[in-house]
Amino acid sequence: MELIYAAMLLHKAGKEINEANLKKVVEAAGIKKDATQIKALVSALDGVDIEKAIKEAIVPVAAAPAAAVAGEEKKEEKKEEKSAEDKKGEEEAATAGLGALFG
Repeated sequence: MELIYAAMLLHKAGKEINEANLKKVVEAAGIKKDATQIKALVSALDGVDIEKAIKEAIVPVAAAPAAAVAGEEKKEEKKEEKSAEDKKGEEEAATAGLGALFG
């Protein structure tokens, strides 16, 4: 994960993501990674549009809380509807009970 962070840091700084730059960032952070891990990440990121990947990752995350809030609002509306129906039933039962008292 540290290598991903290092690559994102290089991207944000406008630097090329290559083995030498990644190695410098990792060493500056005091993290020990072997050369094969660094090579693998550079190879995996070759040809990847990082800005596009970031935007695609952010949109679903931003949409998730909004969908959750909408779901909660629907649940609250259902509860309110049920409570109104329950109140109606209680009122009818109370009226029927009073009718029995006064014949």
